Amino acid sequence: MSAEFGGRTGRQGKLSQWLRGRRPQEAATDNGGREALLLAAAGAGLPLAPAAHPAPGYGCSCDRVGCPTPARHPVSFAWQTQSTTDPAQIERWARHQPQANFITATGMVHDVLDVPVEAGLEALERLLGAGIDVGPVAESDDGRLLFFTLTRGTPEDEDEWWPCELDCHPETMDEHPGLRWHCRGSYVLVPPARLPGDQRVYWVRGPEHPLPDPLTLLEVLTDACARHIGEEPYHHTNGAWPLRH
Repeated sequence: MSAEFGGRTGRQGKLSQWLRGRRPQEAATDNGGREALLLAAAGAGLPLAPAAHPAPGYGCSCDRVGCPTPARHPVSFAWQTQSTTDPAQIERWARHQPQANFITATGMVHDVLDVPVEAGLEALERLLGAGIDVGPVAESDDGRLLFFTLTRGTPEDEDEWWPCELDCHPETMDEHPGLRWHCRGSYVLVPPARLPGDQRVYWVRGPEHPLPDPLTLLEVLTDACARHIGEEPYHHTNGAWPLRH
């Protein structure tokens, strides 16, 4: 597959064109297509909860002045306990809130490795070319590629919790210009989603792809991010990650 997409230069490469060519199919905006995509995500085990959506004025349906994450955050403070894969509940939400985006809570079943789109496209090409199983991948028009993986789990011993510098919370994402690791206590938008400025979040590899172990993707992703942001890749030692303090 790498030969098929070889010779890529920037966003004009063949892999990027291939991904762009998938967008109209994946970014269904009618209610039927939206609901089907949400149910497919839930069917793959991704727990969902309603989120805000773009709106005139401040750009977010929450009406908060200066909302830091317009159309990107849950509508309920109880989103972690509210998140579900129950199709009947998701259908009710989707039909009663036809404009709402949806988030998926990470750290329960899955994590998300969130990288700049240029680095992500390079890494995706390398991973596919090496025959590595890549799970669902979503792209956000604001310049991020989201790799969905299995979660690393929730250890009984909090001192073993995962990880430290790669960990990311939605409210502090600007502090993580390279790779962001969404795990317990975090969330991402699940496609299809709309952002202010007529931007979207859409699948480039759908939720029918099995979730991989994040460690099978991590080295390639960190190397690609290092090249694109001019920093040294983040390395771990003997398979052990720094602990959160």
